[in-house]
Amino acid sequence: MPDLCVEFAARRRMKALWRPALLLAFMLALGWWFVDTASEQYRWQWYRVWRFVGVWEDGSFRPGALCEALLVTLRLTLAGLALSLFSGALFAAMRLCSSPVARAVSFLALGALRNTPLLMQLFMVYFVVAPVVGLGPFWAAVISLGLFEGAYVAEIFRAGVMGVPRGQWEAALSLGMPVGLAARLVIVPQAARQILPALVGQLVSLVKDTSLVSAIAVADLTMRTRVIITDTFLSFEMWLLAAAVYLVLTSLVSIPARLLERKEHI
Repeated sequence: MPDLCVEFAARRRMKALWRPALLLAFMLALGWWFVDTASEQYRWQWYRVWRFVGVWEDGSFRPGALCEALLVTLRLTLAGLALSLFSGALFAAMRLCSSPVARAVSFLALGALRNTPLLMQLFMVYFVVAPVVGLGPFWAAVISLGLFEGAYVAEIFRAGVMGVPRGQWEAALSLGMPVGLAARLVIVPQAARQILPALVGQLVSLVKDTSLVSAIAVADLTMRTRVIITDTFLSFEMWLLAAAVYLVLTSLVSIPARLLERKEHI
């Protein structure tokens, strides 16, 4: 019986690996078909693109403008993720708090963040808040992304905590656990399993939302792509390459999380 369970789990893991691989192969084939079809009307100049990715000189790799921009995008994503998790946990705790003042403040803050466009929030932070506190474009973008995504993360956290049966709280408290210890050892581990899919989806959204920070002069992947297009007029090549990079980034986030989710359900 244990051997059958191990075999069944291995088959499920193989399915979880094959489906994303087939989807990626299909998208690559579709992209190749598009390029081959469009080549009849447009002369592709991919040989001019790769120098913006990087070049090999004297046996070492020298990153180009796109690699440098990719590092900025990754830094934005990691810093925005850290702030969104912190602000989301804080807002969720305020929503679940017994204090009516804390609930009212969190309700107003979350309503303002979720019901206004991210681009408008970027402009407000960059032109109003950043000059007062002396922040540059990068940190203005981090604050905007962190708070905007944190507003949605807060609801994910709150739904996960509320999805844990009330009997778990009662059982933990009946054993003499303080509220904080009960939350950390009993409630949070159970809520984490429920919020993982939604949290991964929000992280994918964060990666894509970083493309908006080019509006406040942050040299991310999107802004560098636009600058290169202005200089070289390689619109199709550069935008396709940038889209492929974003696809790889989001896949690196979603595929491992999908495998972890399947492993937990086995």
